[in-house]
Amino acid sequence: MTRSIVVGLDGTEQAEAAAEWAAEEARLRGTGVHLVYAKEPVSSTARASEDEWAEDMVARAAARLRERRPGLSVTTRLLSAGPVPGLVAAAEEGELLVLGSRALGSVAGYLLGSVGLSVAGAVERPVVLVRAGSGAGAPSGPVVVGTDVRQPVDDVLGFAFEEAGRRGSELHVVYAEQLSVFAGLGPAMVPDIRPAVAPEIERSLEELLEPWRAKHPGVAATARVVVGSAGVELVEAARDAALVVIGRRTRNSVLGARIGSVAHAVLHHSPVPVALVPHA
Repeated sequence: MTRSIVVGLDGTEQAEAAAEWAAEEARLRGTGVHLVYAKEPVSSTARASEDEWAEDMVARAAARLRERRPGLSVTTRLLSAGPVPGLVAAAEEGELLVLGSRALGSVAGYLLGSVGLSVAGAVERPVVLVRAGSGAGAPSGPVVVGTDVRQPVDDVLGFAFEEAGRRGSELHVVYAEQLSVFAGLGPAMVPDIRPAVAPEIERSLEELLEPWRAKHPGVAATARVVVGSAGVELVEAARDAALVVIGRRTRNSVLGARIGSVAHAVLHHSPVPVALVPHA
């Protein structure tokens, strides 16, 4: 049985945008959409009222998707385990999880609540965060993926190539080299080694992409090496993109599931949907 794309709903415009993005992604993948609402643990009296509201909200969301995309398989379910455990469990039953996230006021970006951040840092499936107003990003824009030539991750690159292939779009592979603070001070302090470093890294990046290009011949993948903060550079590269893909280690700290600093920066400031792909 083909797994559906799971969408977490909460009645907000951000969640509606997430459902719309998921419906388009389901069309590209040839699968369905599974809309879920994870209930807060409340008293029995409040629960009855919440159940009635949630059932109506989820049913209306499903009806909108079916009306706009005839033939799309849309299923729904209310989860009683609580928002974080409920969404994490539901995500494991799907191909990926899609959540909405709030904008930072007048500044384009993501502001993840505690639930979204906790879920995104815990699930072992890819999670896509969609901001209201971002839609599916630039429909004809490229897919952007951040990678590390020293420690490349097949799961992240594979996801990015597949997404670009589904969309028939270009793939922009970005590696950001953040040099020591002293390296940028110029000859007055130390030699500026950036001109020498970039070509070597570019060659390594091109070599890294060779087998992926052979595996996905229909995807036009370009490599770009920049010097600076990875988070800042990926957000800048995302401005005309359809989707940004970044990785997240599944190794948890003693404090629980965590999202790295680069992923955190991109999730909060990208103007387009972001796919967070877990890896070992």
